[in-house]
Amino acid sequence: MGLRDRWEERVLPRLTHQALQAEPALTWRRDVCAGARGVVLEIGFGSGPNLEHYPAAVTTVLAAEPADLAWELAAERMAAFGRPVSRVATDAASLPAADGSVDTVVSTWALCTVPRVEDALREARRVLRPGGTLRFVEHGLSPDARVARAQRRIQPWWGPVAGGCHVDRDVTALMTAAGLSVEVERAADVAGWPGRSWGWFTAGSARPA
Repeated sequence: MGLRDRWEERVLPRLTHQALQAEPALTWRRDVCAGARGVVLEIGFGSGPNLEHYPAAVTTVLAAEPADLAWELAAERMAAFGRPVSRVATDAASLPAADGSVDTVVSTWALCTVPRVEDALREARRVLRPGGTLRFVEHGLSPDARVARAQRRIQPWWGPVAGGCHVDRDVTALMTAAGLSVEVERAADVAGWPGRSWGWFTAGSARPA
């Protein structure tokens, strides 16, 4: 295993396991998960930090997660969850779920990293049942032009060291282009300089248009 592979497969999943577990991110995560119900498909499941925040209305969780180590780290959380959780895909852009078979798709700080994000969003739209929702919180392109310029400048070096993470994706625009109608419930800058390049959070829901 090369240095880059070791970094992406053994180190980054552990860092992600620890990240975004505390305030202020925790409040955003709770709010997004509270709106989930039924069969949930989670994009970028990671080590399962959303599980403890899902309401009783969630019956099953289907995970799209590329990192084997992250899946291993989720074992304790899955046991505590007490409801079925299965890893159905390693690539959110190619899901085995049937059309209209999922009640809720959940993405918490995952769409920044999905390689084929346009395809992943089209897949999310495809698998949602009529009336189903995509619940999300993401960091992405800031509406502040000065911050956006900084994000575009740092992206070429940030992406390779952060497992393909993008700080300059306009997530709501990507959802709209994928045929989803987006309702932004909350958007805010949660960090000061220099963290503002990573700190523009957008949360809400989207439905097939």
